[in-house]
Amino acid sequence: MEISLTVSVILGVVALAVGIIAGKFIFAKDTKSKIAEADLQAQKILADAKLNAETIKREKQLEAKEKFVQLKAEHDKEVLSRNQKLSESENRIRQKEQSINQKTENLDKQVKENEAIKENLNKQIEVVNLKRSELEKHQEEHIRRLEKISALSAEEAKAQLVESLRQEAQTQALSIQQEIIDDAKGKANKEARKIIIQTIQRTAAEQTIENAITVFNLESDEIKGQIIGREGRNIRAIEAATGVDLIVDDTPEAIVLSSFDPLRREIARLSLTRLVTDGRIHPARIEEVVEKTRKQIEEQVMEIGERTVIELGIHGLHKELVRIIGKMRFRSSYGQNLLMHSREVANLCGIMASELGMNPKLAKRAGLLHDIGKVPDEETELSHALLGAKLAEKYGENPAVVNAIGAHHDEMEMQYVISPIVQACDAISGARPGARREIMQQYLQRIKDLENLALAYTGVEKAYAIQAGRELRVIVEADKVTDGDSDKLSFEIAQKIQTEMTYPGQIKVTVIREKRAVNVAR
Repeated sequence: MEISLTVSVILGVVALAVGIIAGKFIFAKDTKSKIAEADLQAQKILADAKLNAETIKREKQLEAKEKFVQLKAEHDKEVLSRNQKLSESENRIRQKEQSINQKTENLDKQVKENEAIKENLNKQIEVVNLKRSELEKHQEEHIRRLEKISALSAEEAKAQLVESLRQEAQTQALSIQQEIIDDAKGKANKEARKIIIQTIQRTAAEQTIENAITVFNLESDEIKGQIIGREGRNIRAIEAATGVDLIVDDTPEAIVLSSFDPLRREIARLSLTRLVTDGRIHPARIEEVVEKTRKQIEEQVMEIGERTVIELGIHGLHKELVRIIGKMRFRSSYGQNLLMHSREVANLCGIMASELGMNPKLAKRAGLLHDIGKVPDEETELSHALLGAKLAEKYGENPAVVNAIGAHHDEMEMQYVISPIVQACDAISGARPGARREIMQQYLQRIKDLENLALAYTGVEKAYAIQAGRELRVIVEADKVTDGDSDKLSFEIAQKIQTEMTYPGQIKVTVIREKRAVNVAR
């Protein structure tokens, strides 16, 4: 409608212009040539007006089409959004319906179980009532016989019957009590195994094996002469100051430090490092450096003890006990680093105490201090357990902690519940696969056998035993093994491990199948 009105206005203007021009030519009575020229101009103006009208009409049509397309797109978007909301609502309703159905099934199952229990109870009540009636009959018969045979009074017969029933009840009670005790022992052993297994699986410890020697590496063999000194005076001074034997042999660029005490070996190693770096090696300088190193090691021991106590969350320890804990870093027991062993026992004690609903901090404290008797400042004839209990008592530890330290090798009577926990965790840490040197080879062989068992299957590319042998990760070739075969392979490997191998706890078998496409852009 707007386009038609615009065209009409333009045509009117054109007509008016033509009339004015024609009038001017009529009134002027000009020549025919001017009239013809005016006609031509009028026709040209009319043609231009029509062309402009067509252009405006097309523009308006294009605008109308664009508006229509835009409105349609908005409408489609709104419809899509509504459909998505409807779909989400349907999914929520479906999930709620499934949840309600599941709850209904559970309720039905529970009702059936309750009915079964009720029926069982009714049967038991009937049996009890039947036995009660039989007992009453026996009692009446017994009373009649007593009255007939012994000519006793009713009170005397009643007293005799009560005594007889009391003895019979005591016998039955003792039998039932014994059954309850046996059942409780069986359940207690089962729960104890479960708690120990869970405790072992929830802790992980580092392993450090200390040797009786330390190798000190040199830049060149020329330094050996400086360390030995003229007529061996330097090496004698080092051995006298540190208490460590220095073995200088044909081994290239190395000196062996030999001592049963790791702390002395560490002092000797650090002292030699300083002397070689400084270059001044003579008896006076050796004594000075060894003394400085010994003080440095003492500070380091205190720092190790404080860091260990902070990491384990133990507070209020005497400074002397903290120092003894730091010295554990330089001691070993059956090839197992004493500080790592004590930290592991502390963590195990804390976890086990939590499982049993006891005080985990007190248990962790006793676990950390249980072997402090192995690092005495002076030699004594007492065993390490009794010496540790004596030290703990001396520095004001809790009586439960003192008893746990002294009783963890059954050298004292266990007076607190925490004592058997420390004893069990000490045994767990010592018997853990790979913890001590004498069972390391067995542990490594088991790990190797576990990996070889998986590699024997077709399609297996790699196999790795991780988490100290508690998990077997199997990587298969994607071209030879399908997803369905992966499930079957995992089951078969687990069954074979279960039937052919001996292992503590459980082993998780994970089969990984992946497809990789690799290309190189050059």
